[in-house]
Amino acid sequence: MAKGRVAVKKVSCEQCYFRCNTLCALALDEPCASFRPNTPEGLRPPSQLRFVFRAERRTQAAWAFPSAEEQAALHGG
Repeated sequence: MAKGRVAVKKVSCEQCYFRCNTLCALALDEPCASFRPNTPEGLRPPSQLRFVFRAERRTQAAWAFPSAEEQAALHGG
């Protein structure tokens, strides 16, 4: 039941924004970690995850220190 892998497009330095705009100072045979696709809109930052606030569900902490009375009862004092 092996699923086929999705073919990933190979990127090259010729597709990089920095190489296309003569901003690249590296002489590598493969794309580097700073590769950014060259798009008509220009250089765009990589997409980031969105931060979503969760609705507060708890009215009480999940864990708390025992009260003085609970500690006394626990230790027989």
